[in-house]
Amino acid sequence: MEAGQKIPAFELPDQGGKTRTLKDLAGPKGLVLYAYPKDDTPGCTIEAQDFRDRVGELRDLGYGVAGISRDSAASHCKFIDKYGLTFPLLTDEDASFLESIGAYGEKTMYGRTSKGIIRSTVVVDPVGTVVRAYPNVRAKGHAERVVRDLRS
Repeated sequence: MEAGQKIPAFELPDQGGKTRTLKDLAGPKGLVLYAYPKDDTPGCTIEAQDFRDRVGELRDLGYGVAGISRDSAASHCKFIDKYGLTFPLLTDEDASFLESIGAYGEKTMYGRTSKGIIRSTVVVDPVGTVVRAYPNVRAKGHAERVVRDLRS
């Protein structure tokens, strides 16, 4: 995804099974939606904790925060409880929404090519227009960069 594009409308379950939409999740200025490969893995845990630690700053800037992966609601609940996450985690089991925003596809890791979730983030306004896109990011320091960029 690139700035100016629209993300597709979505209705995805959160960790409690509640169906969520952009309207439910966005703050007055929009939503920071980050895609990550797997609950409770080292990189994903670092990224989730960083967003947890900066969620107040993002909300003060007018943005909601949500994570999304293919993990089940039960897995999300354990991950949230274990690390005290304070934002919803969405489930996209068939990866159709993830693929539509460019966060699922072919990726290379340690010289091997496979298909899976590409760690990335989109910041969208309340109607779903991409304000900023961060494709193929590193977990450590990413949330801080998003906050810094949204401040400027």
